[in-house]
Amino acid sequence: MVAHLPVLSGEEMIRLLKKLGYDVIRQRGSHVRMRHPAGRDTLTVPLHKELAPGTLKAILNQAKTTIEELSTF
Repeated sequence: MVAHLPVLSGEEMIRLLKKLGYDVIRQRGSHVRMRHPAGRDTLTVPLHKELAPGTLKAILNQAKTTIEELSTF
């Protein structure tokens, strides 16, 4: 069964990523760059009221996590 993507804002996504260990490294305009201390990979989260489903999927793929893992928080 495929889990449906929730509707999340950029701020909600940032809070969830912080719980996974990501840190905010900078912000330019409405885009926040985050990095996990264990790696060099960075990801960008737009500070929109609602993240588009494709944007949410891309952020989850870059963070190497699933919506099921995020729903545990």
